[in-house]
Amino acid sequence: MSRYVITYDTGTTGIKTCLIEIGSEIKIIASATHGYNLYVEDETGVKGGAEQEADEWWEAMCQTTKTVFEKAPEIKKDQIEGISFCSAMQGLVLVDKEGNCIRRPMTYMDQRATEELKKGIAHGLQIAGANVFKFLKCLIHTGAAPLSVKDPVWKYKWVEAHEPENFKKVYKWLDVKEYLILRASGEFVMTTDSAFSTLIYDTRKGHEGWCKPLCNMFGVNTEHLPKIMKCTDKVGEITEKAAQELGLAPGTAVFGGGGDASLIGVGTGAVEIGDTHIYSGTSGWVGTVVKKQVVDAGALMASIVGADPKSYNYFGELETSNKCVSWVKDHLALDEIGVYLAHHPTGDSDYEHIAVNLYDFLEEVVEQAEPGAGGVVFTPWLHGNRCPFEDPNAAGMFFNIKLETGKTELIRAVVEGIAFHMRWMLEKQNMKKDVHISDTVRFCGGGALGSATCQILADILQRNVEVVDSPQNIGAVGAAACIAVGLGIIPELKDVKKFIPAKITYHPNKENKAVYDRNFKVFTSLYKSNKKNFKILNG
Repeated sequence: MSRYVITYDTGTTGIKTCLIEIGSEIKIIASATHGYNLYVEDETGVKGGAEQEADEWWEAMCQTTKTVFEKAPEIKKDQIEGISFCSAMQGLVLVDKEGNCIRRPMTYMDQRATEELKKGIAHGLQIAGANVFKFLKCLIHTGAAPLSVKDPVWKYKWVEAHEPENFKKVYKWLDVKEYLILRASGEFVMTTDSAFSTLIYDTRKGHEGWCKPLCNMFGVNTEHLPKIMKCTDKVGEITEKAAQELGLAPGTAVFGGGGDASLIGVGTGAVEIGDTHIYSGTSGWVGTVVKKQVVDAGALMASIVGADPKSYNYFGELETSNKCVSWVKDHLALDEIGVYLAHHPTGDSDYEHIAVNLYDFLEEVVEQAEPGAGGVVFTPWLHGNRCPFEDPNAAGMFFNIKLETGKTELIRAVVEGIAFHMRWMLEKQNMKKDVHISDTVRFCGGGALGSATCQILADILQRNVEVVDSPQNIGAVGAAACIAVGLGIIPELKDVKKFIPAKITYHPNKENKAVYDRNFKVFTSLYKSNKKNFKILNG
């Protein structure tokens, strides 16, 4: 018998709300999207700032919930057995005792806390850019360390240093989906994966929970930290007020869900030890399921706590992945896009529907250029980079442009550059003896919507690439899997793979290996060659 749930995938630029049927497969039967704003340096008034409005998240959530019921009128609100969430991670949402936001939430992209990072961990005798004693203490307790300016503990310390009046009002420190859980249920909680992403969560067996030694070392008030719950736990029920605003039944179960880095792998069916998936959305990453914690401090890769308590995700991140394609759409292909819209009016105001159609058009442009993009190499570091090197000064570039270079080569080079960076991270993962990369990689996110992009990835990796149904919505599918386990429909998260089959497989073209190997060699040398230049221009 089919069961019905609603899940919310809260991303950087908008929310995807899905009405999902859980039967022989986990299947999306209706979805709706709504965008919201990202406030960066000019709007925040702070260099490196990246913030959002929590009310805009909630309003988008309410609007899209009503829309999915309009699209599937046969499903009634009292048939919904639970709601859950997938969201961007490492945000900082500070709330008071009434659950009100004290200040605009900082997103994972926020890079303002450079001085807090230096004072907190990057002084004295160093290893991997961190004080050796603090670094080792972090590894002992968490298996990772807050080495990035984007890590939320430094954002927390920035508020303490620069906004003392706001800091006095703090009751709890939450992440993005935890704020939405609070708004829906009135419960102040944080799931294990979100707690780990603060990098003050103790992962040692028998010691799981907030790590007091690290909180003391970094100066974190433990009273600000909420109760920790599992991703598959029922954490509360929808309140009367929230039910009225959302259009759901009061008392509907609210489940913990997880962060995007935790649930996107689940939603694409990469859940068994050794399964590897690649995600290309606004940001991107390579993740492999491993048995135990692994860390590569030099490449800024570590095993993160995911939705399944029996395994970890060995993880490397690209800050701007398919966001680079959006940049191409907005700044490099405007004339073609204008022509496309004039001749292919959609009659649909839904921003995702239009975006998908525009992406299909760009795919046609990409296919017109030869593999290797005429020797042009693009670096996808449009908002700095995080892995396998951390540098907020790093930037994008087109390398090796010549008179014969056309716009088609430039656009293809962007897609290839994203794939080169994924290969770089994948090869770094494959160097660790405790990490076993699967021969077939599952590819997901908006980047997986295009067949040309999927084939380019398969050719550059020289591996089979599988894509599931609705690859841009698999975060919502992962959140539904959490509900399914919480309700007892599916025994464990590792069993989810049976419910999420691959829809298409792309096989690598051996003829393209040589040109891509050549370009990849150049790609991996470009940061080292230009590190000083990036600092001169952007430091």
